[in-house]
Amino acid sequence: MPATTLRVATGKPIEFINITQRIKRIVQESGIQEGICTIYVPHTTCGITINEAADPDVERDILKELGKIVPLHDEYLHAEGNSAAHIKTSLMGSNSSIPISDGRLLLGTWQGIFLCEFDGPRNRKVYVQIQ
Repeated sequence: MPATTLRVATGKPIEFINITQRIKRIVQESGIQEGICTIYVPHTTCGITINEAADPDVERDILKELGKIVPLHDEYLHAEGNSAAHIKTSLMGSNSSIPISDGRLLLGTWQGIFLCEFDGPRNRKVYVQIQ
């Protein structure tokens, strides 16, 4: 099955955007009952993560702590001035794979799929491949 491209317009310099429902819809429309869903972003300053989607304070806490670990301004050498975004993306990762069973993603009760914007606002692509 060919990859599906989601387009996500981010609105802030740094944010998490919950894309779970959009991914679930793609899985449902695929008709695949058993398999795997791979989610990938082709960007160096934007990542993917799976974490709690019920309490928005979790997202805020993660972003706050990432800001402490990787400050926006430091003695970075990268000329574009967005080294912190590159580092945060490397920490979060650019892809995730989720099993599909009975036509549904096998996410935990509280889990959601998030696009992690670290250099926005931008227009992002998310590729979704179901096998």
